[in-house]
Amino acid sequence: MPKRALITGITGQDGSYLAELLLSEGYEVIGLVRRSSTLTIERISHIQERLTLVSGDLVDEVSLINVLREFRPSEVYNLAAQSFVQTSWTQPVLTGEITALGVTRMLDAIRIVDPEIRFYQASSSEMFGRVRSVPQDESTPFYPRSPYGVAKVYGHWITVNYRESYNLHASSGILFNHESPRRGLEFVTRKVTHGVARVKAGLDKKVALGNLDSQRDWGYAADYVRAMHAMLQRDTPEDYVVATGETHTVRELCEVAFRAAGLNYEEHVVVDPAFIRPAEVDLLVGDATKAHQELGWKCEVDFYALVEMMVAADVKALAR
Repeated sequence: MPKRALITGITGQDGSYLAELLLSEGYEVIGLVRRSSTLTIERISHIQERLTLVSGDLVDEVSLINVLREFRPSEVYNLAAQSFVQTSWTQPVLTGEITALGVTRMLDAIRIVDPEIRFYQASSSEMFGRVRSVPQDESTPFYPRSPYGVAKVYGHWITVNYRESYNLHASSGILFNHESPRRGLEFVTRKVTHGVARVKAGLDKKVALGNLDSQRDWGYAADYVRAMHAMLQRDTPEDYVVATGETHTVRELCEVAFRAAGLNYEEHVVVDPAFIRPAEVDLLVGDATKAHQELGWKCEVDFYALVEMMVAADVKALAR
């Protein structure tokens, strides 16, 4: 019998790449989606016929229990969240309900239905926030600087708590920024590459951004989902930092992206105070030594190839 996996957040960037990976490994893939009059599935439209999409919600534990009982997955990947940092400032309570308490509901549903289910929690480098040391690894203390980061810290520690209290195979991947052409337009990488495409096409002249000196560790999302899967194949659950180990500024992101389209970023990028966070996270860079050694994981796409890939995809999409 093929393995069966449940993915929350399957319609998002990570969910779509993970679904592709699991299908290629012979899994039967179940995707949990919130009931809505309009379902956005463009990221999984090319594999939709090979997926089973079911209704459920991280704010409703009963729906999670019902899905687990009906489909009996051997693995659950919890990727669903209110994942936009800026939005977490305007909707902090909603962010907590989904990104924090939603993890508890899923873990408790697993405990009730089948404690043998292996669980993956999508933790985040935003948990480090005002970093205590550079680079950050699994032992670095958390100091979140946004409601999103705080919610992710809760989700991370409740996963550890259920692992240690109920002996669940529950692992967290502390993923640093990971991008792709499927990234939402509200995230800075995609905002830049989409902005480049619009400037190139003559539709816009400027791209407004926040702090150009913020530094991030950016990798390719399709590389990162391989680490998620690898964590649940191990005999013992652990937490892992997944990162490239390299840092780049938003300014460098702009420079590489505009150059890929034959443009000079200094002529088109403007700083808008409206995009400055109330509490800024200035430097995030991860040490993924543990993932390299124990999971055999490594990045295959570097920062420059990633940005050029995203620009090319946006230019092509806009041309269509």
